Amino acid sequence: MKKKSSTRSKAVAPRKSRTMPKKYQAPLIEKKWQRIWEEQGLFKTEMFSNKKQKYYCLVMFPYPSGDKLHVGHWYNYGGTDTFARFMRMKGHNVFEPMGFDAFGLPAENYAIKSGVHPAKSTAKNISYMRKQLRSLGAMYDWEKEVVTCDPEYYKWTQWLFLQFYKKGLAYRTKAPVNWCPHCQTVLANEQVQNGICERCGTAVTKKDLTQWFFKIRDYADRLLDFKGLTWPEKTKSMQEHWIGRKEGINIRYRIKDSDKEITVFTTRPDTNFGATFVVIAPEHPLVDSLTTMENEAAVHDYIQDAKSKSEIERMNDVREKTGVFTGSYAINDLTGYEMPVYVADYVLMDFGTGVVVGVPGHDRRDFEFANKFSIPIIRVIQGIDGNTGPIDSIDKVQEDDGIMVHSEFLNGLHPTEAISKMMDYIEKKGFGKRVINYRLKDWLLSRQRYWGCPIPIVYCKSCGEVPVSEKDLPVLLPEKVNYLPKGDERSPLGTSKQFVHTTCPKCGESAEREVDTMDTFVCSSWYFLRYPSSDFFREIDSSKKGSKQTHFSKNTHISHNVHAFDQKLTKKWLPVDMYIGGAEHACMHLLYARFFTKVLHDLGYIDFEEPFTRLVHQGIITKNSAKMSKSRGNVVSPDAFVKRYGSDVFRMYLLFMGPFTEGGDWDDRGITGLARFIEKVYTLITQKKTDIDDPEMLRLIHKTIRKVGFDIERFQFNTAIAALMECTNMAYKKGLSRDSAKFLVKLLAPLAPHFSEEMWGYLGGKFSVFDAPMSETAWPQFDSALAAETEVELVIQVNGKVRGRLMVSVDISKEEAISQVKEVENVKRYIEGKTIRKEIYVPKKLVNIVV
Repeated sequence: MKKKSSTRSKAVAPRKSRTMPKKYQAPLIEKKWQRIWEEQGLFKTEMFSNKKQKYYCLVMFPYPSGDKLHVGHWYNYGGTDTFARFMRMKGHNVFEPMGFDAFGLPAENYAIKSGVHPAKSTAKNISYMRKQLRSLGAMYDWEKEVVTCDPEYYKWTQWLFLQFYKKGLAYRTKAPVNWCPHCQTVLANEQVQNGICERCGTAVTKKDLTQWFFKIRDYADRLLDFKGLTWPEKTKSMQEHWIGRKEGINIRYRIKDSDKEITVFTTRPDTNFGATFVVIAPEHPLVDSLTTMENEAAVHDYIQDAKSKSEIERMNDVREKTGVFTGSYAINDLTGYEMPVYVADYVLMDFGTGVVVGVPGHDRRDFEFANKFSIPIIRVIQGIDGNTGPIDSIDKVQEDDGIMVHSEFLNGLHPTEAISKMMDYIEKKGFGKRVINYRLKDWLLSRQRYWGCPIPIVYCKSCGEVPVSEKDLPVLLPEKVNYLPKGDERSPLGTSKQFVHTTCPKCGESAEREVDTMDTFVCSSWYFLRYPSSDFFREIDSSKKGSKQTHFSKNTHISHNVHAFDQKLTKKWLPVDMYIGGAEHACMHLLYARFFTKVLHDLGYIDFEEPFTRLVHQGIITKNSAKMSKSRGNVVSPDAFVKRYGSDVFRMYLLFMGPFTEGGDWDDRGITGLARFIEKVYTLITQKKTDIDDPEMLRLIHKTIRKVGFDIERFQFNTAIAALMECTNMAYKKGLSRDSAKFLVKLLAPLAPHFSEEMWGYLGGKFSVFDAPMSETAWPQFDSALAAETEVELVIQVNGKVRGRLMVSVDISKEEAISQVKEVENVKRYIEGKTIRKEIYVPKKLVNIVV
């Protein structure tokens, strides 16, 4: 059982002003407030309370694949926590949980490298990461922690798999799959980037294996609907591209002297009068039946050679095209032309139907292939040069727009018109049908690795494939297993007789368990649903007597009415209001989570279809303009800087380096500036208070309130900190009243929580600076009149070139503005003795004098 923080005890009494040390003692103060926050249960979310509007703020949870959180984690988590604290101070009931994505290749590879069992190494790493996360001072509700390798969690991952299985959305079949020789497991298409394993960088090969899949392709169209989501446009575009919806037509071509036919998907049937050959992928199941006896040896050798090539090699445009003739011909029903059928590795089974019709007059790849194998080239689109004859040079391949020629009933049409007319013709003649095709393939979830969630399926000689009964979940992952990858398609779990041998849930006879484990992305596709209900159906201790919820231990059987999450809590807290994490997850985790949510909606378990309403991607922290890595020797250790400067200063420096969504370049010297700033605020509050604020100071305080609130809401932390620095600098000169000092502390609170809590108490504020009475908000309100700008800066131009700047009254007239501009010395130089032809005035922005 995880340790539970106590519920809030009596409030911490406000402290009267007292003599303070001359310098701020960050490490001591931060430990003190972390202890008080935990003792008071300050961050324990009131899950069933309706007193305040809920706000679910979530950051992507980390892999415990190493023994420390790196600076990128701190950047992400610090920014998220700053925003969450801001929303709390704005009056929301904020839920900010944390957990660990503990299964999968990252954790297992670390265990193999360290020589420590994944269960032990992962537990140790999680323990250390918890310590680091607590030192961050984030307001995580640790009672709601989830750890995906905990049987109390993966029991429900297995339960969800069974719900998908019952609805026909999980299936097992033999198919060509991506195989990583280094990780020694299959990979989903999303985990292969340009033919390379996204985890280890090894070239991926293809193997025919029987694997488990989720039918994500059935949801392709719905996954293209982003209505109601405040997401980065680039992320939506990446998902649209990955799903790859294309409207086209499947054309059937008869094979000469045979009853066979092959189907080709194309979005450009208008060019089919110029089709002169067909190319089929080496993996295509029809290759054998299309290959004539005299070509068998050559085709076989070619296929074997293609298997040794990575996808990136095969798709390389500059590589010379290769192929081998099958001996078969496909009939082009438009022209009667007998098109030779080739096997070529530049065609992939994953795209379309795995067959391409070659139109060498209008496609560069097809043109190169046709030239190599002396295949006729026919031009059916007249280009700008008017050339419609045979092509002898690669420079003359016509891929640009034009007018249809040599195409009978399409002649004279623009290709856009011709496409539709050709589709109508093909459908009418009965040798093709309009279809919608997708680049997206079904999600391959089987993994030939040990450290993952077991798939709850058994295989019985009499009953075949049988799902494990829900009452027998979880199927526990055994610890006494040789977890090292086997170097072939065998899974490590297959070596454990105790795990493999079981009884059939259907007939009771002997059976064998599925030995592959699930892709770790299955675990992370629903974790956001689990957080509010993380103690739902969990064994509880005696101190929890009287709880209205039912709790089960690991070994308690599951009722058929039980879900993986409390539906009332889920209805109250979901979807996630703010989700923050890396853009690299656009086509994996974020897509899978959307798929899971839509399926669970269709199954009736939830009443929403999108998991994350608003999405923000953090930028990347570099050092010396390079990505941090051990090999470069430029990794920044957060622990050393936190120990020296405190976590508040470390957080603020990270957020000050640049826009949160862009990141910044780390400089060891830069953090000292933020340390001096905090020290300056400390001195200001403890030593430079005044009884009343200077009018100019008071105006700046209210402008700063407006500015900081505006910026934090938009994740513009760097400019918010800059505004606080400007305000502090003026206050340091003019002094600050106690009330204005309280305002300043509140503005700092989301960015420097420990420091602000200490200063709030020093100023006599009631614990906590992050809370306020129900009728109020802890975030300060600005006075509109005081926050209003009294002066603005005008940009001065002469003939459109900037010649100066001038501060003027905000309500200055056009005539007065132009008059003052003409008196600026640098402007006089350019207008004296010249005729002024025009005077342009843009209120509050610029004056342009045209001479």
